Amino acid sequence: MLSRVRFWRERGWVPISADDYAAAWNTFGGSVATHPEVVARLAGLAGIPVRYLGHFVEGEVRAAMPTWGRHLALSKDVLKQQGKRGLFDLGNAEVILPIAPTTRVQVRHQLRYVSECNAGQLVGLREQPEGLALAREPEQYSKKFRYNQRRELRLLEEAGGVIRPMLELTAQEQARIYADLFQRRWGFEATGKEHLAEVFALMREFMTGSLIYLDDQPVAIQILYRVQAPQWVSLEYINGGVDPQQRDFSPGSVLSFVNTQSEWEQARAQGKPLRYSFGRADREYKDRWCNRVPVYQV
Repeated sequence: MLSRVRFWRERGWVPISADDYAAAWNTFGGSVATHPEVVARLAGLAGIPVRYLGHFVEGEVRAAMPTWGRHLALSKDVLKQQGKRGLFDLGNAEVILPIAPTTRVQVRHQLRYVSECNAGQLVGLREQPEGLALAREPEQYSKKFRYNQRRELRLLEEAGGVIRPMLELTAQEQARIYADLFQRRWGFEATGKEHLAEVFALMREFMTGSLIYLDDQPVAIQILYRVQAPQWVSLEYINGGVDPQQRDFSPGSVLSFVNTQSEWEQARAQGKPLRYSFGRADREYKDRWCNRVPVYQV
């Protein structure tokens, strides 16, 4: 029975190798959540094998997908089913599957947060009620907004605030600071707290952004992962933490300004558009920084 269900679900798709999947991603593009190394490393941490599927046209792979059973690989639902809930956190990441521009293919696996980039390529999608928060381009912010952000940055620096690259820290230091500031901001533990150092070590190649110190103590941190697709840059803002006792200096807002401006500058230097995702469009602070765009599910 299981094989018949899988046959129906995978109709139009055939198993391919991890190398074939990586080749498709590096040709057609994708996002952080579908990057070949991100999938391989986090699936390896979870100990759940990935079944890679390809859709062929005239003998060539024109679409590809990493799967865990009836779900996309790295699915929270599968982690929960396997007793590994919260092993790692990718938030509600934008899903861009590697698909050739002119290809249309039926998909029957359970997918959520599928990007508008794939909307015309995957048959069977329906729009989700909630949208995705994508950071605006710098010019889309009002002059007043940009002035206020620069002013907050200046005041923080005048008070002794220091901006440091995340990669100056070890994975263990990142994990300790993030767990502490997350707890202070939200009042509960960060997802996968026990495994943060291991996850950050695995994801170090993709980590980007900065954190803020005041009086030699970390006061704001954001976990950002960035990958380079051929056509664009995909970046996921997973979550962050901030010291609420320093709210007079708005370190969280300052860090969002520093990180978004820096990432736009780097992407433009490469001549690529930036897809800077804040995840699900569900909080007021995201509306300050982002446009709401549609996402899709199966």
